Amino acid sequence: MNEDMMTETERNATAQDAPTARMGERGKGLFQIHTLGCQMNVHDSERIAGVLEADGYVPATEEQIDGHDVDLIVLNTCAVRENAAERMYGTVGLWAEMKRQRPNLQIAVGGCMAQLDRQRIADKAPWIAAVFGTKNIGSLPRLLEQNRVTDLPQVEVADQLEYFPSDLPTARASKVSSWVSISVGCNNTCTFCIVPTTRGKEKDRRPGDILAEVRDCVQSGAKEVTLLGQNVNSFGYGIGDRYAFSKLLRACGEIEGLERVRFTSPHPAAFTDDVIAAMAETPNVMHQLHMPLQSGSDKILRAMRRSYRTAKFMDILRKVREAMPDAQISTDIIVGFPGETEEDFQDTLRIVEEARFSSAFTFIYSPRPGTPAAEMEQVPHDVSQERFERLVALQERITEEELKKFEGTDVEVMITGTQGKKDAATHRVTGRERTGTLVHIGVPEGEPMPGIGDFVTATVTHAGRHNLIADPDPKAGQTYHVRH
Repeated sequence: MNEDMMTETERNATAQDAPTARMGERGKGLFQIHTLGCQMNVHDSERIAGVLEADGYVPATEEQIDGHDVDLIVLNTCAVRENAAERMYGTVGLWAEMKRQRPNLQIAVGGCMAQLDRQRIADKAPWIAAVFGTKNIGSLPRLLEQNRVTDLPQVEVADQLEYFPSDLPTARASKVSSWVSISVGCNNTCTFCIVPTTRGKEKDRRPGDILAEVRDCVQSGAKEVTLLGQNVNSFGYGIGDRYAFSKLLRACGEIEGLERVRFTSPHPAAFTDDVIAAMAETPNVMHQLHMPLQSGSDKILRAMRRSYRTAKFMDILRKVREAMPDAQISTDIIVGFPGETEEDFQDTLRIVEEARFSSAFTFIYSPRPGTPAAEMEQVPHDVSQERFERLVALQERITEEELKKFEGTDVEVMITGTQGKKDAATHRVTGRERTGTLVHIGVPEGEPMPGIGDFVTATVTHAGRHNLIADPDPKAGQTYHVRH
């Protein structure tokens, strides 16, 4: 999972974006959370917010944040890319000046970089109040209290998972679209990945607990749920039930009021026919799939220790599209992995052309200390950069061609309140259609303005490079219909 799968607003959403009943109070202090990284981090930030609110802290408003009128800043960090440490230290360095101006301000660092760097963070940035890991979010209020008493950085990073983060209180950023974690950790041993170190071994939640949380989300107003895990489709393997994930999808289909179900991210090695059938046969499971390829070269896949080959990957895509012709499939690709030759890269270009991904999140290989790939012979950066640019150009063309297919068709969009930069000026609202594509909808004159959580069926009038525009004219026979 990666942060590029979300819009900027979706990625940065935290509890302070939601209304609070205590706007005029400070409680134990006003807090803000700054999130780096993937959907799992965004969901962890909701847990951090929930824990803080349960302890008496109050989420700051945007105006308070802009005016630096906060008592606590939490940085939830990512460790996937090489520049993760630079981003983290750069950010807390900027906040040091705020700390000098407001001596009582507390700064806490959590997430994957905290899990990795631990004491080093406190040593390099002694103005930090607390450092906590991915497995002990619930410890944050106690660490902050200890810091107030000792005026020393408090470092507590658990190596073993003693409770699921899902057991903690949650302050959800969105009332209509919720993240629900079904597992934590990863059992794979990809040579480029730091996630097993930061998140630990894979552990599944009980299906009944997951479904209970989904129902709670729906009762609280959610119309869409995204199931989260490092490898969602290996859910249940630990107890010997390889069909557990497809059963979970079908069970979600029986929850009244749940309009849309998505999930991320599956692993190609564990993607089975029963999951495809569950997606195709469960009406509220969306035909959207993010399937990380990583490389189109079997040689590089072996070096990455990815437990599938391109033939298996392409066979999965074939089966998905046979069962769901409208499926939108995105992917992750790493360019310049150690040992990658021009021939290997040409294999990747060939697979991308054949796969027709709706989008691809492409990265130049970034060595992470402590991973086997970091010790391999590296591809020169200028070579990786040139290949990266060729791959991006290819995928941009394919994405535009695939989006063009939407023109003239009707799409159903759930309005999320995530506005595009020009929405206010153009009288548009924004949301995602059923297969996940971002759509900006122009509200025709005299037609009702939809609210957050409403569903709009509209005719697509233009395909952009990365999104769709629907400016329907009902007088010309084009569709515009709002469903509450």
